[in-house]
Amino acid sequence: MSLSKEQIDQLDQLIQLSLDAAEGIWGQVEPLLVQRQLAEAIKSISSQIPGYPTVARFSPQVDRFIAMMADMRDSTKHLMQAISGRITQVNQLQRIFYETSALLPAMALAISFENGNVTEYLGDGVLALFRVPDEQMEETIYAAHRAAQSCLSEVRDLVNDEIGNRYNLPPLDLGVGLAMSKAIVTVVGTENFEQPKAIGECVYRATKLSNGRNEILVDEAVYNAWPRSENGVLRFRGRQYGDVNGYVIERKN
Repeated sequence: MSLSKEQIDQLDQLIQLSLDAAEGIWGQVEPLLVQRQLAEAIKSISSQIPGYPTVARFSPQVDRFIAMMADMRDSTKHLMQAISGRITQVNQLQRIFYETSALLPAMALAISFENGNVTEYLGDGVLALFRVPDEQMEETIYAAHRAAQSCLSEVRDLVNDEIGNRYNLPPLDLGVGLAMSKAIVTVVGTENFEQPKAIGECVYRATKLSNGRNEILVDEAVYNAWPRSENGVLRFRGRQYGDVNGYVIERKN
């Protein structure tokens, strides 16, 4: 044995005293740790989801939304295929950068005019949500449709005019999908990056239905809930994208 009995006794005494002190400290800090853990568990994350300015961890909510997906057609081709230098001095990367830099914030602003919020920017498009209270379903459907029309008309026209005048670029085409369902409002991610999300079929269906060209498609839920009138100026033409049934909104002649 390399240590004497006296040294072993000293070590033993130190260990016991250290543990006695640690137990005393733990008794003081444990309540604080529990409070902190509870605070972390219910910590709220700032959110752009309509009706939910903050979303708390581990406290999911369920609500009804209209999801609107609006994105640019042929963005991959814009990036991969060059335009002749006799037409424009803008290269492919510049082109897509300028196009999305103008288009995405303009669509977000137009959507906000109708009380919708963009919750995600997706490279060449936006995902927006409109909360649908039961007593305001008709108004919300009309608002989402007006926002979609604004993106396809005023926003698209203004962006096309500007990129044409500045860079001599050809006009953009857009597709817009609208879909309605209940969705889970929750927080996803890790401690290093957490994000509020609305997870529901409406997002999936709106994404599928945004594949049209300069037209608005709605899913069956929006179609079935759309207010009907004998003198209505709109008509709906059925179209399917994959496993999603949709309807193109057209104006009657």
